[in-house]
Amino acid sequence: MFLFDIILKRGHNMNDIDFIKCVPILESVANTELLVSQGQIKIKRYFKGETVYNQGCLCNSLDIVVTGSLIAYSLTESGSSTIMFEFKKDSIIGANLLFASNNIYPLSIYCSSECKLIHIEKTTVETLLHNYDFVMSYVKSLSQNSLGLNHKIAMFSRKTLRQNIYEYLLQQSIVQHSQTVYLPFSKKEFADYLGVQRPSLFRELKKMQFDGIISIDNRKIKILKHM
Repeated sequence: MFLFDIILKRGHNMNDIDFIKCVPILESVANTELLVSQGQIKIKRYFKGETVYNQGCLCNSLDIVVTGSLIAYSLTESGSSTIMFEFKKDSIIGANLLFASNNIYPLSIYCSSECKLIHIEKTTVETLLHNYDFVMSYVKSLSQNSLGLNHKIAMFSRKTLRQNIYEYLLQQSIVQHSQTVYLPFSKKEFADYLGVQRPSLFRELKKMQFDGIISIDNRKIKILKHM
């Protein structure tokens, strides 16, 4: 596996310790140096395209995205994939699985860019859950994951592909503070996210452009009018 594993030991550059302390969920943790020196908090660097977890892997740590982005996807027996979640800077992975009776990843997770993750051992998380600020960050992560799942369920329950495309573009326009949206992934990955084949997505995008709803310039899509 193409992986650079940087395990911070006692006496390592203090900038690494300071770096970890700047991660929102760990800002209030007092004994960071000790946890790092004992290997209970680790930093790992991954290549673009590298798989972090395969579907069926056990969840034994709480992971925090420091840099880069990751995608969680499901793979059917026919080989088609559907993107379920995207994790970006400060996203937390595994919060909803770590203490579950069935702590198995239902999705595969891979890096859509070069990534750096912090991994916190389960026993360490149990201790950190006595820290109020850590608990609130943990609960916030659970809420975000729940909202993402609800959004995905709502998307799959909609009647048309056009509605799903428009809803996603509208959501991104709010996040990016612009009517011109830059897709954070390729159109193939966009099709996977919507759970459709790429030709179907391309056809609908062209129809929406013809109808004057959007204009398309490669990954840039401008919303011209509301549906």
